[in-house]
Amino acid sequence: MGDVKEAKLILENGDEFKGFSFGAEHSVSGEVVFNTGMVGYPESLTDPSYKGQILVLTYPLIGNYGVPGKDVENNLLKNFESDKIQVQALVISDYSFEYSHWNAKKSLAEWLKEESIPAIYGIDTRKLTKTLREKGAMLGKIIINDDDVPFYNPSSIDIVKDVSIREPIVYNERPNQKKIVVVDCGVKNNIIRNLIERNLTVIRVPYDYDFFTDFFDGLLISNGPGDPKMCDKTIYNIGRAMKHNIPIFGICLGNQILALAAGGDTYKLKYGHRSQNQPCILNGTKRCFITTQNHGYAVDMKSLDENWEEFFVNANDGTNEGIKHKTKPFMSAQFHPESWPGPNDTNFLFDEFVRMLK
Repeated sequence: MGDVKEAKLILENGDEFKGFSFGAEHSVSGEVVFNTGMVGYPESLTDPSYKGQILVLTYPLIGNYGVPGKDVENNLLKNFESDKIQVQALVISDYSFEYSHWNAKKSLAEWLKEESIPAIYGIDTRKLTKTLREKGAMLGKIIINDDDVPFYNPSSIDIVKDVSIREPIVYNERPNQKKIVVVDCGVKNNIIRNLIERNLTVIRVPYDYDFFTDFFDGLLISNGPGDPKMCDKTIYNIGRAMKHNIPIFGICLGNQILALAAGGDTYKLKYGHRSQNQPCILNGTKRCFITTQNHGYAVDMKSLDENWEEFFVNANDGTNEGIKHKTKPFMSAQFHPESWPGPNDTNFLFDEFVRMLK
């Protein structure tokens, strides 16, 4: 193990948690949120939806299977959800300094240090999570070397611009294939993989891109971080697409943007949904699916007009988990049907989207 350096997490309410550093040794701040998943830290840490956030993992032992290599397929990293770690910092209870896995190339600590991401272990994550559940997600900062930093609120800025690409990228371009524009608000790689697997050409564009300059058969609005209302240019462009009855599929932040483009409203959840075991019920049935989720905002279903119906609802708290237009080819899911990490229960929604294409 060698020498370990003391570190501490300070919440905006004054609560302090002392632990030890095992990542990059500099101070950082962000919104503190928790994820209750048991596995999948390589995928979660590279999920752009966590941009600006200090991620607390509730599973007690982290790092025991290391970090996989950067294998590439279809110009995408196979084992990660983006090209880099997206979280501000990582908070865990117990770090495994020894790791073992057939696909591991390095330790979690090595990876975090390479990408300059602070991390702290030795924290009472049960107590911390109970605080966040009772008082709500709040701002926090990790202090290392007594180097104080101000609190930082990622929801107060247009943070999507920090995770979206700058110029369009095309994947799987082949003749006689349907073309899908993916509005990149922080898209996970596995969303693009799922479209490629269904023999679709994917045109990935920036979140504020005027995609009407291209020919395409359908739109996918991706996941991403922050307050959806900050994406005003994206909301405007999706509203234009809806007027042309272009098939649209929204995922996570895309669910919220679709609702806003339809004239609806969104609101911030007390502590959000971040896990791989969120139960969602298909509206009008008793069928329940287990889903992967990572979001801090939700759609106010009552704000939408009578042309929209609820697609899914969360079985835990009754919040909206998707919307669907009654007559037009528009639908969205608040959860992640592409999983990674998590169950594949709702992967069929990609097939439903393909059937919507003209």
